[in-house]
Amino acid sequence: MVLVGDVKDRIAILVDDMADTCGTICHAAHKLLEAGAVKVYAICTHGIFSGPAISRINNSMFEAVVVTNTIPQDQRMKEAPKIQCQDISIILAEAIRRTHNGESVSYLFANVPM
Repeated sequence: MVLVGDVKDRIAILVDDMADTCGTICHAAHKLLEAGAVKVYAICTHGIFSGPAISRINNSMFEAVVVTNTIPQDQRMKEAPKIQCQDISIILAEAIRRTHNGESVSYLFANVPM
């Protein structure tokens, strides 16, 4: 893993589509902190959290790991206080409604109903 850019004295945000075993994002967080980042956050669309994921998150230096509720997270948030969940049901419902009615979905990029 190679870090490109300067993170010294900055807050770093890791973005990924899914957090499964969390080995990669925890390794990346460690690299960012070694390079001088003051805080590290992870934002992932799907929080799968299989195998050693919860243990890795609990032992990591993340300030928070933010995921959406595409997968229920209540139990995992109890096991790992760093996990935070963002409800995206409203925007998904609106995207489905717009698709069904032949309306613009790209409208949501600038006008998120949250």
